[in-house]
Amino acid sequence: MTKDTLEIPVLVKRRLQAQVIGPIHAEMVAVLGRETADAIIDSAVRKAAIAEGKAFAAREPGGVTSMASFIKLYDLWTADSALEVEVLEATEETYDFNVTRCRYAETYREMGLAEIGHLMSCNRDGTFCQGYDPNIELERKETIMAGAPCCTFRYRYRKAG
Repeated sequence: MTKDTLEIPVLVKRRLQAQVIGPIHAEMVAVLGRETADAIIDSAVRKAAIAEGKAFAAREPGGVTSMASFIKLYDLWTADSALEVEVLEATEETYDFNVTRCRYAETYREMGLAEIGHLMSCNRDGTFCQGYDPNIELERKETIMAGAPCCTFRYRYRKAG
């Protein structure tokens, strides 16, 4: 993954990806069925998120990551008002916030891809951490994409061992 690829606004990147993934998903549903098509997209996007996390980690000085460096990355996901976020707590071990508006969800709905939006975006959130810093874990109980009034992001930094 090149530096330029990492710096494309994330909302733009997701829209471009959806323009390709949407028709591929529709074709897979027609041939393989919904369950198999969803599983393939889910697996591929999760693997891509882990690879992207590794690429971002490699850009950190000395490849050393932390909750603080992870929190700074959120500027990329919120750029261009892509997310409206209410931060509840941000420490070396905790990053808790609620997303009160999600333009990613809005974009997928506008594109007629609401039913697979979670596969293209929401599923990336926790798996990105596996590549970036496996000590960071996400717990999220609800998302706007699934119809909730907000997305509940609760990140924890847990040292291995």
